[in-house]
Amino acid sequence: MIFETSRVGGESRPGFASGGFFFAAPAPTCRRMSDEAIPAATLIVIRDRAGGFPELLMVERAEGMAFAAGALVFPGGRIDHADRELAQELGLNAAVIAATRETIEETAIAVGLTPVPDEAETAELQRALVADESFGDLLKAFGLAIEADALTPFARWVPKFHAVRRFDTLFYVAQAQEIDWQPHVIEGECADSAWVTAADVLERERRGAARLIFPTRRTLERLAQHSTFEQIRADAAAHRIEPISPWAEEVNGEKFIRIPDDLGFPVTRERLDGLWRG
Repeated sequence: MIFETSRVGGESRPGFASGGFFFAAPAPTCRRMSDEAIPAATLIVIRDRAGGFPELLMVERAEGMAFAAGALVFPGGRIDHADRELAQELGLNAAVIAATRETIEETAIAVGLTPVPDEAETAELQRALVADESFGDLLKAFGLAIEADALTPFARWVPKFHAVRRFDTLFYVAQAQEIDWQPHVIEGECADSAWVTAADVLERERRGAARLIFPTRRTLERLAQHSTFEQIRADAAAHRIEPISPWAEEVNGEKFIRIPDDLGFPVTRERLDGLWRG
């Protein structure tokens, strides 16, 4: 598993494009795609730890996936038609529904639901979602409602480089329940899941023990600045949410991937070192 094994990595290093994002090591061969980005949502689940930095819920993408294979990412996925229908029915943002649903499906951890289901109920929800049962029907059957205010928008990543897949992804942050809730993955999109601090993941990548895509690395650097969930939420509230589309530029003969300087991210460029592929 990525949480245990190794790969070459380092600080603000050259990257390859995959799914419109950037790996710190070669990604699968890219195929040309349409210009239409796929709407998606990601949920950064955070739990405060006494005497330490907050832990984040992260998953390892399965090696066979077309997008971000083998990378450590936050739970999430595309916004599907059923999410939009449920959003219209409930008067909510479809991205909130997709982020909540995908987190349960990928990790068996529920955030943004009321009343809070226990671990056994959430495991049942996960199995039902993996079996393609309707999220809306499951909410009714379990007597649950979506608590949209529990999710705070954090960033929106919209790459414009052509690769296998390109996503328009809204990132949210949310606080985990105050219980020792361990994630569980079902084989498919994810190979593993764990609670880890932002600094720990960045250090693992630096020493070659993890793979990160460009938006995840930038997000971890931003999260690592804070010692509580409330600080992270305040950071989110202090910065506007607008599409972040990394671009390539050359400075004094060196090539970089860049993002805007005013959206809250402490690191806004990364060297390409001649290895750019788009």
